[in-house]
Amino acid sequence: MCLNKVERIAFLSLFYVITVSILFLGINSTSTGGDHFTDFRLVVLLLMLPLMLKYLLQLSVAPFYHWVDSRRRKGLPRPSSLVTVMVPAWNEEVGVVKTLRSVLESDYPAIELIIVNDGSTDRTDEVVRQFIASYQSSAVSERQIRYLSLENGGKAKAMNEGLLYAQGEYVVTVDADSVMDKDAVSNLISRFTDPNVGAVAGNVIVANRARPLGVLQQLEYLYGFFFKRADALFSSVYIIGGAAAAYRRELLIQLGGFDHSTITEDIEMSTRFLAHGYKTRYAADAVVYTEGPSDLKGLCNQRLRWKFGRFQTFFKHRDLFFSRDPKHSIYLTFLLLPLAVYAELLLILEGPLLLGFFAYSFYYSDFMPLLFMILLTTFVIVFQVLADSKLRFHANLLVMAPIAWVVFYIIDFVEFQALLRSAKRFIKREGLEWQRWVRVGVLSSDLPSTEAAVTVEK
Repeated sequence: MCLNKVERIAFLSLFYVITVSILFLGINSTSTGGDHFTDFRLVVLLLMLPLMLKYLLQLSVAPFYHWVDSRRRKGLPRPSSLVTVMVPAWNEEVGVVKTLRSVLESDYPAIELIIVNDGSTDRTDEVVRQFIASYQSSAVSERQIRYLSLENGGKAKAMNEGLLYAQGEYVVTVDADSVMDKDAVSNLISRFTDPNVGAVAGNVIVANRARPLGVLQQLEYLYGFFFKRADALFSSVYIIGGAAAAYRRELLIQLGGFDHSTITEDIEMSTRFLAHGYKTRYAADAVVYTEGPSDLKGLCNQRLRWKFGRFQTFFKHRDLFFSRDPKHSIYLTFLLLPLAVYAELLLILEGPLLLGFFAYSFYYSDFMPLLFMILLTTFVIVFQVLADSKLRFHANLLVMAPIAWVVFYIIDFVEFQALLRSAKRFIKREGLEWQRWVRVGVLSSDLPSTEAAVTVEK
């Protein structure tokens, strides 16, 4: 038995033992009272109530996503405008070729591919040029590839440089460690149902799930992206990651391109669209497989960048909070953004609150609140797996559903360290650079090759 299987079995066994023990105690124990803890429970309930109401609303409206989405697209012709797919790369020698091939294999008829090498110090330049040369020798496709080899200046500057050469009506971005489904571009572009839709988010799935850390991220992405369905109904998807994003090029240029002063230029860009009154949507069937960090250090650094960049975005667009401007969605300004900040505040208190909650549960044998949380989380995860367009791929998460409640605490720990490190950087007024982690090349399944006409730029 390989090490990966042993790790997964040990991971599942540990958390199943914990969960089954809680269920056994809940069924066979009798509460011994604890009325003097009523105030504590009431405080916890009141603290959690805003987030509970938000999730209740999202879970209530998300099932209507497909119905509303299909009505928005009903009767519209299939898009045929030129699409520029932009792939920024910094030290991505391991997986960049698979990314490029997946783009070229898209079923969308009119695509130009722009690769932007942001001063890589590994073999990215060599690998990309070899890939280009192989297509130059047998170019039979109408697709065009343009390669920009730049000095290192950060992802946002690299994207803006690529934007100068883009000819498409729409710009789709995909990270150089990702692989697109054949219909991903088509499904992204089909969501631009009116001129006010400025950006569309795709469905990103973590593909490296051989080890527990990968499965944890797969579960987290499934859980988080599901709620974008609710956000899309209100045209208020404010987190559109660069791994799977589509924009109207004209609006992207009109709004000044990507902001290189923030570390998460993708989140800032989608929030800026909303700040200017444009709509954002989500394409659940536009699937892009990505490689998540393969070790805990890489995951912690990734979440530091996300957390730090989100705070930068919130500060820059602070006027969006509780905005009553008619061009802004109340769902966004009075619910999503304020509660995103509120959740960060609760994260600071989560440690002592959890300690008190579990101490109370075990001391007084009152496990009903914990049982309710376990059952609710299990139901939500099962529902999300069954509702996802990649049910067969996510079927492994059905085994994870009963233990998801405790797995999420690992994610909370990673988020907590990112919060503390972000706060420290803000206090010291320190910046943060574009980070990377060790690539293991898990996105290595063979993809059919596509031949293309190529232009090389430097």
